[in-house]
Amino acid sequence: MGKREVTNIFKIMAPGGQATPAPPLGPVLGSKGVNPGQFIQKFNAATQHVKGKVVGCIVTVYSDRTFDLEIKSSPASVMIKDAAKVEKGSGVPNKNKVGKITKAQVRAIAEQKMQDLNSASVEAAMRVIEGTARSMGVVVEG
Repeated sequence: MGKREVTNIFKIMAPGGQATPAPPLGPVLGSKGVNPGQFIQKFNAATQHVKGKVVGCIVTVYSDRTFDLEIKSSPASVMIKDAAKVEKGSGVPNKNKVGKITKAQVRAIAEQKMQDLNSASVEAAMRVIEGTARSMGVVVEG
């Protein structure tokens, strides 16, 4: 087997363990040179443990139409919405607050996201998560 050449790298967001080749995922994958059926099987197997939660995925496509997946953790906003038990963030976060989370919940989210954030310490990661919460209209208590 010769050296595979990378032809495309792209990011995709999909619900873990429940992705389907139907739009919007299938057409995007097809246009990037990935077999949607193969991708869905691999992705669902790799994300079985986070069933239903949206996860990020970096897909690397090679010239021989093979591909690699790199599964990332859920977006911070999704984790904050879960922790605060709200449906969506606020449209005007500086006026309308939609929920509250504690410092302990912020720390838990920061520790989960640590490898995906470019933070040197958990405290720095917590500040990133707090900023995201603030921009969503979620109050951090404590």
